[in-house]
Amino acid sequence: MIYLIGAGGHAKVIIELLEDRGVEIGGLIANSSDRTVLFNYPIINSFPPHFDRGAVSTIIAVGNNTLRKRISFEYEDFQLSPAVFHSRCNMSPRADIGHGSVLMAGVTVNCDVVIGKHCIINTNSSIDHDCSLSDFVHISPNGALAGNVTVGEGSHIGIGASVLQGVNIGKWATIGAGAVITRDVPDYAVVVGVPGKIIKYNTQHEG
Repeated sequence: MIYLIGAGGHAKVIIELLEDRGVEIGGLIANSSDRTVLFNYPIINSFPPHFDRGAVSTIIAVGNNTLRKRISFEYEDFQLSPAVFHSRCNMSPRADIGHGSVLMAGVTVNCDVVIGKHCIINTNSSIDHDCSLSDFVHISPNGALAGNVTVGEGSHIGIGASVLQGVNIGKWATIGAGAVITRDVPDYAVVVGVPGKIIKYNTQHEG
């Protein structure tokens, strides 16, 4: 049985992913004053004191990378779910996926890819051979990483963005929707356009 931390739109997608895999869902943990259920699963404000925190499997169902990192510290004494991937995810048996990460329908992950903890690999995205993604990374729908790309902690690759082979993206960077990244991206940079250009730097990051 698994509990989700969060009860928004991203939680809906993870619920259906877990249902697809036949995983039993115990409920959702979220501060919600107007809802008590989501897809017939109960929403509760917090775990009761008697819960054995080390025996409760959890997954953080929050799309924002910074918030996901912050929540991970709050629940660090809970048992973290292994990575969960949709049955229509194309994943190499030689890929290494960290605990708490989710891989949606249509994703392709090729050989010798390493993905950290609490990552989101979203619908129809593609990660080619020998890529390395640190913790809390989010690859948006239809994002594409060519081979040997590295992505630093907490960075967000926007919807439909493409990253050329061998490019290094720093930590807590943001790659805009549809951007084409042809050269390395420094930490905290916000990059947009074709080819991608830095327009500013993120000022809030890392939780």
